[in-house]
Formats: sequence, C-alpha cells, structure tokens
Amino acid sequence: MHLNVKTPDGPDEYLNYIRRKGLFIAGLALFLVILFFIAIAVGSSYIPLQEIVSAFLTADQGNVPDIIMNIRLPRVLAAVIAGAGLAAAGGVMQSVLRNPLSSPYTMGVSHAAAFGAAFAITVLGAGSLSHLISDAVVIRNPYIVTICAFIGAMLATTGLLLVARYRSSQPEVLILIGVAIAALFTAGITFLQYFSSADQIAAIVFWTFGDVGRATWGDLALIALIVLPSIGYFIISRWDYNAIDAGDETAHSLGIHVEQVRTIAMLLSSLITAVVVSFLGIIGFIGLVSPHMMRRVIGGDQRYLLPASCFTGGILLLGADMVARLIIAPAVLPVGVLTAFLGAPLFMYLLIGRRTR
Repeated sequence: MHLNVKTPDGPDEYLNYIRRKGLFIAGLALFLVILFFIAIAVGSSYIPLQEIVSAFLTADQGNVPDIIMNIRLPRVLAAVIAGAGLAAAGGVMQSVLRNPLSSPYTMGVSHAAAFGAAFAITVLGAGSLSHLISDAVVIRNPYIVTICAFIGAMLATTGLLLVARYRSSQPEVLILIGVAIAALFTAGITFLQYFSSADQIAAIVFWTFGDVGRATWGDLALIALIVLPSIGYFIISRWDYNAIDAGDETAHSLGIHVEQVRTIAMLLSSLITAVVVSFLGIIGFIGLVSPHMMRRVIGGDQRYLLPASCFTGGILLLGADMVARLIIAPAVLPVGVLTAFLGAPLFMYLLIGRRTR
C-alpha cells in the first residue's frame, strides 16, 4: 500500500489528499485497539474477550481479573506508550538533525541512558537483584534511576548537537558519532560490571534486556507522564519540523528559531529515551523503523508522519511483545531481542541504500 504523496494541484485534490491520510491514520488507530485486546487475551493462558470486557466494567475479584488488571494490562499499556514515544523521538530526531538514520538507539542515546541507569543501580544502590525470574530487577528508587538515565542521555545529546551545529557535517558523520557514543557508554557499562558483585552484574545484564513486562502501575504512570506530553509537544510543533525539513535557511526565513527548536526537540527525545530505558531497558530500532515505514506510505509531511509513526511504534512494540510471549512459551523472550532482529536488517538496508545513491 502506498498513498499518493505528491503535492495536490487543486482544492478538491487537496481535500482528497487530506482525507486519505486521515483515514489511513484512523485505520492504524483501529488496528492498534484490536491488537490491544488480542495482546491482553493471549499468553500462557488464553482469556476470552467477554472476560476481558467484564474485568474492565466490573469490580469482580478472582484470578482472571487479577491477571488482566495487574499483569497483562500494565504490560500492554507500557508497550503501546513506550513504542509510541520511541517512534516519535526517532521521527523528530530524523527531522531536526536532517538525518534519516537517526534514532535514540542508532545515535547512542539509549546506550548513554542505559549507562546512567546502570550507574544508579550499582553505585547509588537504587536497584537490587530478586530471585524471582519474572521480576529479576527490583528498582528501589525509580526517580534516581530516571534522573541518572536522563543525565547519561543528555551527555550523548550534547555531543550530537555540537556536531549538528557544523553545517558541513554529513549524515554519515553523525552516524559514526552515534556509533562512537554507543561504544563509549557500552564500555562504561562493562567497567561498572567489572567492579560489581555477581548479583549486581546479573542485575545489570538482565535489566539491559528490553522487557515491557517489568512495568508496574507506578512505573507506567511516570512513563506516561513524560512520554504523552512530549508527543503532544512534538505534534504541536509539527509545522516547525516541516520548515526544518526544507533546510535551515528556509526555516529561518519563515521566522523559525532553528537552534531553539532543535535543542528542545533533542531534549524531549532524550527525556523520552531516558524514562523508557530506565524502566524497561534498551529497546532498539523502534524509533528508526516506525518513521521510515510510515514515510514510505504517507510521505514526509510531519502533520501526518508523526501521529502515524506513533501508532506504528505502538503496534510494532506490542506485536513484538506478543511474539516474545508466545514463541517459546511458557518462557518469555526479552522483547529487545526481537526488535533488534527486526531493526538491524532495515538499518543495514538504509545505510547501504544511502551509500549506493
């Protein structure tokens, strides 16, 4: 499927152009809602739809309502919100850096946030190791972990912004900077592991596996408090991103404060990455894959690309989590493994395609 992304010639064609994109985004939203209920239903035990609806509408007590409300619903909501946030962050980074290969993962921001969170868990004592397989890392102070993850993400973001200020910098240069940042903070995590106890090493390793199942209602509230307003700001600023897509000079001529818009966008993208990584671990490539999939279908207009990317990010992460729960059931595979299998080939395809052109 590919929508017509050419600029319409007349008012009637423009209305049809808008209508097609709006219907496509509505279709994505409907598919996400359907997938939402399917994700709650499937698992180690299947729960019929009528029992799911009954758990939402009544206050019945029992095993099934408890499984739905305290295990599966937080997991599903975490996948949707985190997927949407990472997709929005990736799409905005690709716009303000004018680099189609940008995302929180490929630019090293996720790795920097992971280092900050690992530092808080090991050095500051904000986390401990549980002997329950389903909850191997217990976060004592999620606020310290999130703050440290944000500081790490901001260090990486500062480096990216400094490079982006040089107009001669090419997309390939930014990618290489991202690779260097990721390597640097991965080495930092290894350094922490070297001087940690066996329990702390196990906690760091397990924690870095992306897993939406570890989110509690308290974690979910904090994730939503950061991610949803940030997405709202991105959508409000969509015209600014369209102007920057046309070039810094064009944006300046339209009265856009390019450096301010770029800095705020990178700060919010880093904050989204920090809060997701600090609670759910590293989930790679959602921020890269989702905007590219939608750009090929719906075009580069940020008015439609941003909401479409958010819905797609939620769909991809929720779908990947469903597969992770079912592929080796009753064991659960970390969802970060599946997103890497999905995103790594696409990243190589995009990089080789750019070099070929």
